Amino acid sequence: MNTRPEPDDRVLPYTRALSLAIVPFLIAGFVILYLFPHHTARLWAWPLRPTMTAMVLASAYLGGAYFFIRAALERRWHVLAPGMLSVTAFATLLGVATLLHWNKFTHDNPAFWIWTALYFAAPLLVLAAWLLNRPYAAPAGDPGDLLPTSLRAAVAAIGALALVQGAAMFITPSTFLDLWPWTLTPLSARTMAAVLCLGGAGLAIWRDPRWSTLHRMLEVELVMVTPMLLAALRAHDQLDSTKPLAWPLLAGFSLLFIGSLALWSRHQLHSHNTLAPIG
Repeated sequence: MNTRPEPDDRVLPYTRALSLAIVPFLIAGFVILYLFPHHTARLWAWPLRPTMTAMVLASAYLGGAYFFIRAALERRWHVLAPGMLSVTAFATLLGVATLLHWNKFTHDNPAFWIWTALYFAAPLLVLAAWLLNRPYAAPAGDPGDLLPTSLRAAVAAIGALALVQGAAMFITPSTFLDLWPWTLTPLSARTMAAVLCLGGAGLAIWRDPRWSTLHRMLEVELVMVTPMLLAALRAHDQLDSTKPLAWPLLAGFSLLFIGSLALWSRHQLHSHNTLAPIG
């Protein structure tokens, strides 16, 4: 008797329930860090200085909240799989950073207890969702849903670059302290590294070159990058344009925003034309 699950691309109830459970923490993190970045000493697990660091992490939380809200409602697993793996990497890195910089946290703050519980448990819980759902993943069937090879390679290359830079920054944070456009500590550098590693989701496009998969990535990316760019305007006085990575980071994230918006609009227009009635 064949006991293998049918690859119908379903999203399991466990994945939906986990997604709903994670969303409130991400929204709370965004509200605290983006709206009240000057009060992290009282409201967060450790004091984040300057406010640019807090707002970048908040932007990642906003993108994560959007992703998990969509995950709770999604019917197709394949569009969620890359995001689940990148979130696992993000949470794992923050859990490791917590252990490496244990003495930098405010241990008597309830926010620290929530932070620690979340980043010690989340990697296992999110990875479990990916492993449980993986047998149900449906292969690409519609040739019209496949990305051009050049676009597939470009997205994968950007994902690889984000992952390599994030990994290097996490392993040797001191190397980046004098390169980064705003002041970092080893802990905040490793936090920024975890955020960069979220971009590693683009690597999945090399194996799953579907427009539908990329479309969800673009949505999450736009939700995340937009407040990051606004944060740079809001905290412009904290940015040092003479630092080696200042202009490359600004140009890179600006091009990422423009390119993501253009691709998202292209897919929306294509979907609209495909579904439009003939007459």
